[in-house]
Amino acid sequence: LAAHTALGRKAQESATCVSTRDGRLAVYMGDDTRFEYIYKFVSRDAIKPGGAAANATLLDHGTLYVAQFNADGKGRWIALTHGEGPLTAANGFADQGEVLINTRLAADVLGATKMDRPEWGAVNPDNGDVYFTLTNNTSRTVADAANPRVKNAYGHIIRWRERSRDYAGQRFTWDLFMLAGPGEDSRGPDGKPLNQDNILASPDGLWFDPEGRLWIQTDMSGSQLSSGPFGNNQMLVADPRTGELKRFLTGPLGCEVTGIAATPDFRTLFINIQHPGEGSTADNLLSTWPDGPGRRPRSATVVITREDGRRLL
Repeated sequence: LAAHTALGRKAQESATCVSTRDGRLAVYMGDDTRFEYIYKFVSRDAIKPGGAAANATLLDHGTLYVAQFNADGKGRWIALTHGEGPLTAANGFADQGEVLINTRLAADVLGATKMDRPEWGAVNPDNGDVYFTLTNNTSRTVADAANPRVKNAYGHIIRWRERSRDYAGQRFTWDLFMLAGPGEDSRGPDGKPLNQDNILASPDGLWFDPEGRLWIQTDMSGSQLSSGPFGNNQMLVADPRTGELKRFLTGPLGCEVTGIAATPDFRTLFINIQHPGEGSTADNLLSTWPDGPGRRPRSATVVITREDGRRLL
Protein backbone atom coordinates (compact mmCIF):
# COMPACT_ATOMS: atom_id res chain seq x y z
CA LEU A 1 0.00 0.00 0.00
CA ALA A 2 1.22 3.50 -0.82
CA ALA A 3 2.00 5.85 2.06
CA HIS A 4 -0.08 9.01 1.73
CA THR A 5 2.47 11.35 3.25
CA ALA A 6 0.42 14.46 2.51
CA LEU A 7 -2.20 13.29 5.06
CA GLY A 8 0.36 13.56 7.87
CA ARG A 9 1.78 10.99 10.26
CA LYS A 10 -0.49 10.14 13.21
CA ALA A 11 -2.43 7.31 14.84
CA GLN A 12 -5.22 7.67 12.32
CA GLU A 13 -8.47 5.97 13.31
CA SER A 14 -10.70 7.04 10.43
CA ALA A 15 -10.99 8.85 7.12
CA THR A 16 -14.33 10.44 6.25
CA CYS A 17 -14.40 11.61 2.65
CA VAL A 18 -16.63 14.22 0.97
CA SER A 19 -16.34 16.31 -2.17
CA THR A 20 -16.02 20.09 -2.21
CA ARG A 21 -18.11 22.39 -4.38
CA ASP A 22 -15.43 22.49 -7.05
CA GLY A 23 -15.05 18.70 -7.09
CA ARG A 24 -11.99 18.23 -4.92
CA LEU A 25 -11.76 15.69 -2.10
CA ALA A 26 -11.92 16.62 1.59
CA VAL A 27 -10.87 14.01 4.15
CA TYR A 28 -11.66 14.37 7.87
CA MET A 29 -9.36 12.39 10.18
CA GLY A 30 -8.89 11.73 13.88
CA ASP A 31 -5.66 10.99 15.73
CA ASP A 32 -6.72 8.30 18.21
CA THR A 33 -4.54 9.31 21.15
CA ARG A 34 -5.19 11.36 24.26
CA PHE A 35 -4.68 15.10 23.69
CA GLU A 36 -4.31 14.74 19.93
CA TYR A 37 -6.15 16.44 17.11
CA ILE A 38 -8.82 16.44 14.43
CA TYR A 39 -7.52 17.07 10.90
CA LYS A 40 -8.84 17.86 7.44
CA PHE A 41 -7.07 17.32 4.13
CA VAL A 42 -8.25 19.06 0.95
CA SER A 43 -6.82 17.76 -2.31
CA ARG A 44 -5.20 20.09 -4.78
CA ASP A 45 -6.83 18.39 -7.76
CA ALA A 46 -10.44 17.56 -8.54
CA ILE A 47 -11.79 14.03 -8.43
CA LYS A 48 -11.59 12.52 -11.91
CA PRO A 49 -14.03 10.11 -13.54
CA GLY A 50 -12.60 6.63 -13.92
CA GLY A 51 -12.49 5.32 -10.38
CA ALA A 52 -9.44 4.39 -8.34
CA ALA A 53 -7.03 4.15 -11.24
CA ALA A 54 -7.79 7.68 -12.40
CA ASN A 55 -7.40 9.07 -8.89
CA ALA A 56 -4.37 7.13 -7.69
CA THR A 57 -2.42 10.31 -6.89
CA LEU A 58 -5.33 12.38 -5.56
CA LEU A 59 -4.09 12.17 -1.96
CA ASP A 60 -0.51 13.05 -2.86
CA HIS A 61 -1.05 16.79 -3.22
CA GLY A 62 -3.18 19.16 -1.18
CA THR A 63 -3.39 21.04 2.10
CA LEU A 64 -3.54 19.44 5.55
CA TYR A 65 -5.36 21.42 8.26
CA VAL A 66 -5.79 20.95 12.01
CA ALA A 67 -8.87 22.06 13.96
CA GLN A 68 -9.04 24.78 16.58
CA PHE A 69 -12.31 24.85 18.56
CA ASN A 70 -12.88 28.21 20.27
CA ALA A 71 -15.01 28.74 23.37
CA ASP A 72 -17.50 30.96 21.49
CA GLY A 73 -18.70 28.06 19.33
CA LYS A 74 -16.60 29.10 16.37
CA GLY A 75 -13.56 27.34 14.98
CA ARG A 76 -10.98 27.41 12.26
CA TRP A 77 -8.85 25.08 10.21
CA ILE A 78 -5.17 25.99 10.47
CA ALA A 79 -3.00 24.96 7.54
CA LEU A 80 0.05 22.79 8.24
CA THR A 81 2.09 24.51 5.53
CA HIS A 82 5.81 25.04 5.78
CA GLY A 83 6.77 28.70 5.95
CA GLU A 84 3.44 29.84 7.34
CA GLY A 85 3.30 31.06 10.94
CA PRO A 86 5.69 29.16 13.23
CA LEU A 87 6.27 26.27 10.77
CA THR A 88 9.74 27.47 9.78
CA ALA A 89 13.28 26.18 9.83
CA ALA A 90 13.99 28.42 12.82
CA ASN A 91 11.43 26.39 14.78
CA GLY A 92 12.77 23.01 13.67
CA PHE A 93 10.73 22.43 10.50
CA ALA A 94 13.24 22.43 7.65
CA ASP A 95 10.69 21.78 4.90
CA GLN A 96 7.17 20.51 4.23
CA GLY A 97 8.33 16.94 4.65
CA GLU A 98 9.32 17.61 8.26
CA VAL A 99 5.97 19.31 8.90
CA LEU A 100 4.12 16.23 7.68
CA ILE A 101 6.36 13.69 9.40
CA ASN A 102 6.10 15.62 12.66
CA THR A 103 2.39 16.32 12.29
CA ARG A 104 1.65 16.31 16.01
CA LEU A 105 4.49 18.72 16.81
CA ALA A 106 3.35 21.04 14.03
CA ALA A 107 -0.22 21.01 15.39
CA ASP A 108 1.15 21.76 18.86
CA VAL A 109 2.96 24.91 17.78
CA LEU A 110 -0.04 26.08 15.74
CA GLY A 111 -2.22 26.09 18.87
CA ALA A 112 -4.75 23.50 17.74
CA THR A 113 -7.25 22.12 20.28
CA LYS A 114 -6.11 19.00 22.09
CA MET A 115 -8.99 16.52 21.99
CA ASP A 116 -10.13 13.50 24.00
CA ARG A 117 -9.09 10.71 21.59
CA PRO A 118 -10.81 11.61 18.30
CA GLU A 119 -11.80 8.43 16.49
CA TRP A 120 -14.56 8.23 13.85
CA GLY A 121 -16.27 10.92 11.78
CA ALA A 122 -19.50 10.98 9.74
CA VAL A 123 -21.24 13.58 7.57
CA ASN A 124 -24.99 14.18 7.85
CA PRO A 125 -26.52 13.80 4.36
CA ASP A 126 -29.37 16.16 5.31
CA ASN A 127 -27.31 19.29 6.01
CA GLY A 128 -23.59 18.51 5.68
CA ASP A 129 -22.80 18.72 9.40
CA VAL A 130 -19.72 16.72 10.42
CA TYR A 131 -19.83 14.60 13.58
CA PHE A 132 -16.81 13.18 15.44
CA THR A 133 -16.49 10.85 18.42
CA LEU A 134 -14.20 11.72 21.31
CA THR A 135 -13.94 8.32 22.97
CA ASN A 136 -12.48 9.21 26.38
CA ASN A 137 -9.50 10.75 28.16
CA THR A 138 -9.03 10.02 31.86
CA SER A 139 -5.74 11.94 31.83
CA ARG A 140 -7.37 15.33 31.24
CA THR A 141 -6.91 17.70 34.20
CA VAL A 142 -8.04 20.95 32.57
CA ALA A 143 -11.33 21.12 30.68
CA ASP A 144 -12.12 23.37 27.72
CA ALA A 145 -15.27 24.14 25.75
CA ALA A 146 -14.81 21.31 23.24
CA ASN A 147 -13.66 18.83 25.90
CA PRO A 148 -15.75 19.93 28.88
CA ARG A 149 -14.91 17.25 31.47
CA VAL A 150 -11.76 16.48 33.41
CA LYS A 151 -10.91 12.79 33.73
CA ASN A 152 -13.29 12.15 30.86
CA ALA A 153 -14.01 8.45 31.31
CA TYR A 154 -17.14 8.40 29.15
CA GLY A 155 -16.47 10.43 26.01
CA HIS A 156 -18.67 12.67 23.87
CA ILE A 157 -19.62 13.55 20.29
CA ILE A 158 -18.83 16.92 18.75
CA ARG A 159 -20.23 18.32 15.50
CA TRP A 160 -19.50 21.28 13.28
CA ARG A 161 -20.79 23.05 10.20
CA GLU A 162 -18.45 24.60 7.68
CA ARG A 163 -19.36 28.30 7.56
CA SER A 164 -18.79 28.59 3.82
CA ARG A 165 -21.09 25.57 3.30
CA ASP A 166 -18.14 24.11 1.44
CA TYR A 167 -15.82 21.48 2.89
CA ALA A 168 -12.82 23.39 1.52
CA GLY A 169 -13.48 26.33 3.86
CA GLN A 170 -11.35 27.35 6.82
CA ARG A 171 -14.03 28.52 9.30
CA PHE A 172 -16.76 26.57 11.05
CA THR A 173 -19.25 26.70 13.91
CA TRP A 174 -19.51 23.85 16.37
CA ASP A 175 -21.43 22.41 19.31
CA LEU A 176 -21.58 19.28 21.46
CA PHE A 177 -24.05 16.72 20.13
CA MET A 178 -24.00 14.56 23.25
CA LEU A 179 -22.08 13.75 26.43
CA ALA A 180 -21.91 10.02 27.16
CA GLY A 181 -21.98 8.67 30.70
CA PRO A 182 -24.36 7.92 33.55
CA GLY A 183 -27.16 10.01 35.00
CA GLU A 184 -26.71 13.74 35.46
CA ASP A 185 -23.15 13.56 34.11
CA SER A 186 -24.56 12.87 30.64
CA ARG A 187 -26.54 14.76 28.02
CA GLY A 188 -28.32 13.22 25.08
CA PRO A 189 -29.00 14.83 21.69
CA ASP A 190 -32.26 16.19 23.13
CA GLY A 191 -30.40 17.91 25.96
CA LYS A 192 -31.74 15.53 28.61
CA PRO A 193 -29.66 13.05 30.68
CA LEU A 194 -29.32 9.59 29.17
CA ASN A 195 -31.54 6.82 30.55
CA GLN A 196 -31.73 3.03 30.51
CA ASP A 197 -32.83 3.06 26.87
CA ASN A 198 -29.72 4.85 25.65
CA ILE A 199 -27.02 5.06 28.32
CA LEU A 200 -23.58 4.57 26.76
CA ALA A 201 -19.88 5.23 27.23
CA SER A 202 -16.86 5.54 24.93
CA PRO A 203 -18.54 6.32 21.59
CA ASP A 204 -16.34 5.16 18.73
CA GLY A 205 -17.82 4.11 15.38
CA LEU A 206 -20.13 6.52 13.54
CA TRP A 207 -22.20 6.14 10.37
CA PHE A 208 -25.05 8.09 8.79
CA ASP A 209 -27.61 6.11 6.86
CA PRO A 210 -29.07 7.71 3.70
CA GLU A 211 -32.14 8.91 5.64
CA GLY A 212 -30.09 10.99 8.07
CA ARG A 213 -30.02 8.71 11.12
CA LEU A 214 -26.74 8.53 13.02
CA TRP A 215 -25.54 5.10 14.15
CA ILE A 216 -23.19 5.07 17.15
CA GLN A 217 -20.99 2.16 18.22
CA THR A 218 -19.16 1.95 21.54
CA ASP A 219 -15.73 0.68 22.59
CA MET A 220 -15.65 0.55 26.38
CA SER A 221 -12.57 -0.85 28.10
CA GLY A 222 -12.57 -3.92 30.30
CA SER A 223 -12.80 -1.88 33.49
CA GLN A 224 -15.84 0.01 32.22
CA LEU A 225 -17.49 -3.23 31.16
CA SER A 226 -16.97 -4.85 34.55
CA SER A 227 -17.70 -1.93 36.86
CA GLY A 228 -19.98 0.53 35.06
CA PRO A 229 -23.75 0.61 34.53
CA PHE A 230 -23.48 0.33 30.75
CA GLY A 231 -23.53 -3.42 30.07
CA ASN A 232 -21.64 -4.74 27.08
CA ASN A 233 -20.55 -2.64 24.11
CA GLN A 234 -23.47 -1.67 21.93
CA MET A 235 -24.84 0.10 18.88
CA LEU A 236 -27.39 2.90 19.12
CA VAL A 237 -29.23 5.02 16.58
CA ALA A 238 -29.92 8.75 16.90
CA ASP A 239 -32.16 11.10 14.95
CA PRO A 240 -30.46 14.53 14.94
CA ARG A 241 -33.72 16.15 13.80
CA THR A 242 -35.72 15.07 16.87
CA GLY A 243 -32.97 14.36 19.41
CA GLU A 244 -34.20 10.79 19.88
CA LEU A 245 -31.53 8.23 20.81
CA LYS A 246 -32.18 4.52 21.36
CA ARG A 247 -30.15 1.35 21.75
CA PHE A 248 -30.38 -0.93 18.71
CA LEU A 249 -28.31 -3.91 19.86
CA THR A 250 -25.84 -5.10 22.49
CA GLY A 251 -22.78 -7.17 21.62
CA PRO A 252 -21.39 -10.27 23.36
CA LEU A 253 -19.17 -10.01 26.42
CA GLY A 254 -15.79 -8.37 25.90
CA CYS A 255 -16.36 -7.35 22.28
CA GLU A 256 -16.19 -4.07 20.42
CA VAL A 257 -19.02 -3.33 17.97
CA THR A 258 -17.37 -1.75 14.94
CA GLY A 259 -18.10 -1.10 11.29
CA ILE A 260 -21.50 -0.85 9.65
CA ALA A 261 -23.00 -0.99 6.16
CA ALA A 262 -26.44 -1.54 4.69
CA THR A 263 -27.94 -2.74 1.43
CA PRO A 264 -29.49 0.03 -0.73
CA ASP A 265 -33.03 -1.08 0.19
CA PHE A 266 -32.12 -0.87 3.90
CA ARG A 267 -33.47 -4.35 4.54
CA THR A 268 -30.09 -5.79 5.52
CA LEU A 269 -27.52 -4.36 7.91
CA PHE A 270 -23.94 -5.61 8.35
CA ILE A 271 -21.90 -5.01 11.52
CA ASN A 272 -18.65 -6.42 12.89
CA ILE A 273 -18.17 -7.98 16.32
CA GLN A 274 -14.49 -7.62 17.18
CA HIS A 275 -12.52 -9.59 19.81
CA PRO A 276 -15.45 -11.06 21.81
CA GLY A 277 -14.30 -12.46 25.14
CA GLU A 278 -11.30 -10.15 25.23
CA GLY A 279 -8.96 -11.34 27.99
CA SER A 280 -9.87 -15.00 27.59
CA THR A 281 -7.26 -17.71 28.07
CA ALA A 282 -7.30 -21.36 27.05
CA ASP A 283 -8.39 -22.27 30.57
CA ASN A 284 -10.78 -19.37 31.11
CA LEU A 285 -13.07 -18.48 28.21
CA LEU A 286 -14.88 -15.25 29.06
CA SER A 287 -17.14 -15.73 26.04
CA THR A 288 -17.87 -18.58 23.63
CA TRP A 289 -19.54 -16.38 20.99
CA PRO A 290 -20.43 -17.15 18.22
CA ASP A 291 -20.04 -20.95 18.21
CA GLY A 292 -21.33 -21.78 21.67
CA PRO A 293 -20.18 -23.76 24.75
CA GLY A 294 -16.64 -25.11 24.68
CA ARG A 295 -15.61 -23.12 21.60
CA ARG A 296 -13.19 -20.23 21.71
CA PRO A 297 -14.57 -16.74 20.90
CA ARG A 298 -14.04 -15.39 17.40
CA SER A 299 -14.59 -12.10 15.62
CA ALA A 300 -17.34 -12.20 13.02
CA THR A 301 -19.56 -10.14 10.74
CA VAL A 302 -23.24 -10.20 11.67
CA VAL A 303 -26.05 -9.88 9.12
CA ILE A 304 -29.24 -8.28 10.50
CA THR A 305 -32.67 -8.51 8.84
CA ARG A 306 -36.27 -8.27 10.01
CA GLU A 307 -38.25 -11.49 10.24
CA ASP A 308 -40.99 -9.96 8.10
CA GLY A 309 -38.49 -8.88 5.42
CA ARG A 310 -39.37 -5.20 5.68
CA ARG A 311 -37.00 -2.25 5.98
CA LEU A 312 -35.11 -2.22 9.26
CA LEU A 313 -36.37 1.25 10.26
